[in-house]
Amino acid sequence: MVLRSMQPPAWLAADAPEGDIVISSRYRLARNLVGFFYPHRAENADLVEVAHRVRSAVDGMALSTQSNVTEAERDYLLGARLISPEFEHSAPGRMVLLDEQRLVSIMVNEEDHLRIQAVSAGWSIQTAVREGERIAENLGRKLPFQYLAELGFLTASPTNLGGGKRRSALFHLVGLATQGRLNRMIQSMHHMGVTTRGLFGESSRGVASFVQVSATKISDSEFVGACQHLIREERLARDEVSRDVIREKAMSAAEFAVMSAQMTMRDALLVLGYVRWAAAMDLSGFEMNHREVDAWITEMEVFGTQSAEVAARQRADSLRGKLENLV
Repeated sequence: MVLRSMQPPAWLAADAPEGDIVISSRYRLARNLVGFFYPHRAENADLVEVAHRVRSAVDGMALSTQSNVTEAERDYLLGARLISPEFEHSAPGRMVLLDEQRLVSIMVNEEDHLRIQAVSAGWSIQTAVREGERIAENLGRKLPFQYLAELGFLTASPTNLGGGKRRSALFHLVGLATQGRLNRMIQSMHHMGVTTRGLFGESSRGVASFVQVSATKISDSEFVGACQHLIREERLARDEVSRDVIREKAMSAAEFAVMSAQMTMRDALLVLGYVRWAAAMDLSGFEMNHREVDAWITEMEVFGTQSAEVAARQRADSLRGKLENLV
């Protein structure tokens, strides 16, 4: 109930360029306050003070504060990709800041004092970069950030020096996966300087055909070129699969979900991947919009508020309720 009542994130907007293939685009950057150790070295009292200073700085910036986050709220924020799986939401000094549209989120005292990210709909990386940089610039007017002219903005991890900037996009590469070409394509992305992860980070790599591609070292134009290449290859791969095959795979996935009493997150994503593909193709029996399927992910019990077994039952119940009219 909590998950379904939450405001949807901005990346679920209907206006999503290349939205059948690219679910969302994300820009992330990091900042740290002068005078404080990084979170992994800081005392709890210092982390609380950092959070207090950040809270004061954002006054008047139209950012809401989410502190003392419950487990259910954490599942929503994670499913909506507004926080990372590693964020210790209940530890001292931890806080999440959200703008009204749920386009921008800021994790306070994750790996860095501030992890700023903007997540926009479909293939729209320019929008995400613009909004992320705007928030960072506004915060920089009120907070003293660690900075060295020769290194740029300092970060907890040396590999993120310069501000921890990362551009990424979440792809649904079901066509390449079905054609057996996904692994080869991922390797080619790596050669272009682009890394890949799963829907919920490194731990979910290889789950279904949801793949995050990201880059920190290559230029903006190189990242855009790599993503546009990936979009073209995925569209060509999808064109090679008959509508009958797609419908059969989606229907089998829906039947599996309806018959399951429990559902792992991996199996749930496999089901959603095929149903999403059929919906994007507007196949008979799958007349829902594929963006509606994307919204179901944000309502899924990612970690679960009680136990893995309870979460598995809740996932199964949720998908059964959504798909039982198809079979």
